[in-house]
Amino acid sequence: MPVLISIPMALVIRRSRIHGDGVYTTAPIRKGVVVVEYTGPRLTNEEADALYEHSPRTYLFGLTNGSHVIDGDGLAAFINHSCNPNCEADEIRGRVLIFARRHIAPGEELAYDYNLYDGDLEDTAPCSCGARRCRGSMYSRSELARRQKRRPTRQKKRR
Repeated sequence: MPVLISIPMALVIRRSRIHGDGVYTTAPIRKGVVVVEYTGPRLTNEEADALYEHSPRTYLFGLTNGSHVIDGDGLAAFINHSCNPNCEADEIRGRVLIFARRHIAPGEELAYDYNLYDGDLEDTAPCSCGARRCRGSMYSRSELARRQKRRPTRQKKRR
């Protein structure tokens, strides 16, 4: 279990090599420390679907109750996905906290594994993290396996 210590962080938003803008630290961060909280209005899934129906980009974080999301409006909303992250998101007593998974050096971009679990089947949610073992998608491994099973099987050509 990560340490529930909250220390004011020197975090900045700037252009990211991963995608768009990202969050960087200007000071070292110790493993297990709370880096930032994912904040914003809480919406039902239906409200979020209606609000972002035609939007190509969202900053929604799904809560464990399965019926609500946080519509990110703080620094944490700019933390990008990585298949080899230095942070981890954890929901504790209704709050989504971002913890350091390892020691993070000044100047490093913060990232956590989004582990996406829903979306249109046509949406591959491509990943651009550049990790050596990138899975190519922001979807979780279990979601990718589920999607693979749902794809129509191709018939083999007869010779």
